[in-house]
Amino acid sequence: MDMTTALDISARGMQAQTTRLRVIAENLANQDTTGSSPGGQPYQRKTVSFRNNLDRASGVALVSVQQVGRDKSAFPLRYDPGHPAADSSGYVRTPNVNAMIEVMDMREAQRSYNANLAVMQVARSMISRTIEMLK
Repeated sequence: MDMTTALDISARGMQAQTTRLRVIAENLANQDTTGSSPGGQPYQRKTVSFRNNLDRASGVALVSVQQVGRDKSAFPLRYDPGHPAADSSGYVRTPNVNAMIEVMDMREAQRSYNANLAVMQVARSMISRTIEMLK
C-alpha cells in the first residue's frame, strides 16, 4: 500500500465521522422539539449507518455512510396539559433523543476523526521525509 492510499483511507474515515458529528449536532439541537398540534409528531432521533466499499483501483475497503436513518424507539411521554401538543389526557410526546447517548456518540466520533487525522499527519510526514532524502 502506498502513502496516497493511506491518505485516501483516512480522508474517507474523516468524511464519515464528519457526517456522524453533523447528525449528532442535529439531534442535540432538536432534543426539545415537540409537535405543534395535539398528538403531533416530535423530532425523531437520526442515526448513521456505515458500510465498507471496495475501491477496485486500490484494492482496499473504504468506509462510507450507508444511510442516515431514524431511530424507531418509542417517544417518551411528559405530562403537560397546557402544552399545545398535549393530547386529551394532557400528555405530550417528546423526542426520543437522550443527550447522554448523543454526547457519548460525539466523543467516539471525535476520537475516530482524530485517529484518522493522526494517520494523515504521519503519512504526510513520511512523504515529506522521502522527498527530503531524494534531494
